[in-house]
Amino acid sequence: MERSIPEGRPPERRRVAPWADRLFAFLAHGAAWVTLLLLVGIIVSLFIGAAPAIKEFGLGFLWSAEWDPVQEKFGGLVMIYGTLMTSFIALLIAVPVSFGIALFLTELSPGWLKRPLGIAIELLAAVPSIVYGMWGLLVFGPILATYVQAPLQSAFGDVPVLGTLFSGPPVGIGILSAGIILAIMVIPFIAAVMRDVFEVTPPMLKESAYGLGSTTWEVVSKVVLPYTKTGVVGGIMLGLGRALGETMAVTFVIGNFNQLDSLSLFQAANSITSALANEFAEAGAGLHQASLIYLGLVLFFITFVVLALSKLLLARLKQGEGKAS
Repeated sequence: MERSIPEGRPPERRRVAPWADRLFAFLAHGAAWVTLLLLVGIIVSLFIGAAPAIKEFGLGFLWSAEWDPVQEKFGGLVMIYGTLMTSFIALLIAVPVSFGIALFLTELSPGWLKRPLGIAIELLAAVPSIVYGMWGLLVFGPILATYVQAPLQSAFGDVPVLGTLFSGPPVGIGILSAGIILAIMVIPFIAAVMRDVFEVTPPMLKESAYGLGSTTWEVVSKVVLPYTKTGVVGGIMLGLGRALGETMAVTFVIGNFNQLDSLSLFQAANSITSALANEFAEAGAGLHQASLIYLGLVLFFITFVVLALSKLLLARLKQGEGKAS
């Protein structure tokens, strides 16, 4: 006798292969725990490797500018300054350029140009970093020295503050050159994210704003950006993380100079990643190697702080959504 099903009640569905669900849940939990264990392992290994330098120099390592492997006196201020300054210059250039690219692709570009231009910008992200570094050293550096640094020094060399800012030998390598190369490298990442989040804005909102007589800038500033602000901030943080961790391109153009003689934009300097790439293979066991690992720990901490601040900012932006309306 067949079992009758009460009216209005959907038929019961028999679970097929419940062991597959348990296996999938186990693998998913395992992947999450493996990721967490790897992160903990990296942190512990960095602390163990940097322990001699931490014991010897303490927190004074962070604001000491001396780096002398012969005398075994080490300080990370030059590398930390170079890392933060080049990343700041990169974002200062890349964010407005990426915003303009995303705005053009989503609002102003003709249909026949939108797709090939978008693909061309994304292809820039596939160029190896060493190619950017070689191009920066052999092509961009001489152009920067001849057509930017030399005229700036001639025009502002006697001005107290600007003269110091533009001082340095006109060789085309230094903090500004590294920052510009980093900006070129992170533009595809930020622009791609901004374009994608701009495109998810409901067309009805934009068409309504245009129908009320809004200009393109008013639509973007008052409709698109408020709707996509979390995605825009996420794209900027992605570019910042890329800039902080870049190694080869910066190594070619920053100068790899472990002294901080002035605050000139054209002064040769060093970064944490560049110092690790240049010195770790030749560093002997002891304070030199421990100090380099200490630098890696500092870079890890900087990246963690940037990520944490971005998460807090995104959380506050999500909490504020809808309050203005």
